[in-house]
Amino acid sequence: MKKDNKINRLRNIGIIAHIDAGKTTVTERILYYTGRSHKMGEVHDGEAVMDWMPDEQERGITITSAVTTCEWKNSEIQIIDTPGHVDFTIEVERSLRVLDGAVGVFCAVGGVEPQSETVWRQADKYHVPKIAFINKLDRIGADFFRTVNMMTERLHARPLILQLPAGTEDNFSGVIDLLEMKQIIWDADTLGATYSSGDISPDDLDMAREYREKLIETLADADDEIADAYLAEEPISTENLIAAIRRATVSLKLVPVLCGSALKNKGIQLLLDAIVQFLPSPAEVPPTRGVHPETGEPVECLSKDNAPLAALIFKVSMMEGRKLCFIRVYSGKMKAGEDVYNSSRNKKEKLSRILRMHANKRERVDIAEAGSIVGVVGLKDSSTGETLCSAANPVLLEKIEFYEPVISVAVEPKTHGDQEKLDQVLEKFMAEDPTLKVRRDEDTGQIILSGMGELHLEIIVSRMLREFNTSVNVGKPQVVYRETIAVVSQASAVFDKEVAGHHHFGEVRLKLKPVSRGAGNSFKSEITDETIPAAFIPAIRKGVMESLESGSLMGYPVADVEAVLVGGSYKDSIGTELAYTVSASMACKEALAAGQPFLLDPIMNVEIFIPESFMGEVIGDLNSRSGKIEAIDSQRGFQVIKATVPLASMFGYSTSLRSATQGRGTYTMQFARFDRK
Repeated sequence: MKKDNKINRLRNIGIIAHIDAGKTTVTERILYYTGRSHKMGEVHDGEAVMDWMPDEQERGITITSAVTTCEWKNSEIQIIDTPGHVDFTIEVERSLRVLDGAVGVFCAVGGVEPQSETVWRQADKYHVPKIAFINKLDRIGADFFRTVNMMTERLHARPLILQLPAGTEDNFSGVIDLLEMKQIIWDADTLGATYSSGDISPDDLDMAREYREKLIETLADADDEIADAYLAEEPISTENLIAAIRRATVSLKLVPVLCGSALKNKGIQLLLDAIVQFLPSPAEVPPTRGVHPETGEPVECLSKDNAPLAALIFKVSMMEGRKLCFIRVYSGKMKAGEDVYNSSRNKKEKLSRILRMHANKRERVDIAEAGSIVGVVGLKDSSTGETLCSAANPVLLEKIEFYEPVISVAVEPKTHGDQEKLDQVLEKFMAEDPTLKVRRDEDTGQIILSGMGELHLEIIVSRMLREFNTSVNVGKPQVVYRETIAVVSQASAVFDKEVAGHHHFGEVRLKLKPVSRGAGNSFKSEITDETIPAAFIPAIRKGVMESLESGSLMGYPVADVEAVLVGGSYKDSIGTELAYTVSASMACKEALAAGQPFLLDPIMNVEIFIPESFMGEVIGDLNSRSGKIEAIDSQRGFQVIKATVPLASMFGYSTSLRSATQGRGTYTMQFARFDRK
């Protein structure tokens, strides 16, 4: 690859989808056809290259996002294969934060499923251009057009159909390319590595012409050049169509739709062509913006090797006991052995080694240039969401948002040897996974792990034993509640003591008000400088916010409360920050207790797929769990029930659903909000 235009030939993409839509199978085929791997790994055999963790291989699901690089038609494609299970949605969030494009994989039978909606919204949040690949067209019940319609209804996307399936279910033989107006058939003898194009079968020709016309009409709505040619009834070349589709995709106006069957080795090469043709290079997306860490002035990070360094750590992993940081270089370049500046911590760090990743295998490189996604060894203090730059040109990039845990388990070490290792092991897991929280219960002495779901915590406990030989006893899962107040309350507190030879004085009067659900906690001051000098307000705010981390009922974090500083007093020479922090905390705790506190349950969005004959029993069971039915849809003989249910009522639900539906019902669940039952 020529040095001067390497960045234009680079594609940073993620494979995103609902669990079991076929993301990892698509990625395995991409690696095989690009020559990156010489054997097709199958998820169901536990041999997928990208699912390298033992837990992933046993369960047949992706748990951690894996990075790899391959080449296709003189372009370098850096791929992140992300999990589909809701418990590991942080892996998708932090991957999309650093990607320039995404391939959304949809199951042609299930259509747009709940986690597909979640990951699509995450991609929209970061303005990531997308391509859709409708997979599993060989399966019974596959429906290409229903899935495209669901993309419009549920994702509010504007699909641009570029391919049609040639046959469906058992008769699925290939795809019809609407750009070239050719039918493409894959050779089963070569595992789909070779394919041929020919004339469209007479049975499908009318449909192909109709959808070719729709393709041009849709494109004319989004692109002025095509609109001018279309209105003038001029012929439009394939090259002009491809250029227009690229412009519409990069500007997020349209989503190109392709189709195939990854398991049957059909459609992957055309998907690779589309990734290269339609998704942007790092040079084509808007420059990443940050701020100067000291002045707060905006800083633009241009995707050029000769620009100042700006890179984001989007993931930390402990591989073979060593800390490996996954980094996206936005501008400038990093060299192995050099120092970099962590602007998030105001510290210098040394890049011992730079690694190009291929799942859990790595290859040493000397330089990481603009646009690269690499692993770095040697960063001692840096962690997820932090910025690396040059000390001469500091910049602070936007941090990654993390989710709050909703479920907890108590763990205790089985032996004295396990006790010694446990703290270190948990520290490593927390460095890897920002959604895992650990605290020690002061009453029982137990260690409480909090995470995103039962599976999340199950995997953590499994990895303790597998990777670190640390055994623990695990208690039953407990829900992580929130606390709030029902009425406005007031309290005041005075701190007037001598500490370490110095007299400290501070008096604070606070008013706490309940606010609407989801509004969060806030603090404001309604006093003048004469009452308490402005210099002490940050200390009071700190005391209030710290005390809201633990409520008066059961010690859960407090949510949706506005704290107002309404009074207090100040004594010259003995008024101190310590005194105001402590008195604010005391006043806040007293006001919380007086505000008629109550618990907020984590409420989950639940989507249940069942045959129609079991509707009554399933709805009755949901009602007994304090569930609220939001909608019931019909899909090909199945009923889809959408409901909101308190998480505390959902333990063991999969067993109940299986027994109520003779094993035919399935469900998905994701966090919605904290609210009263």
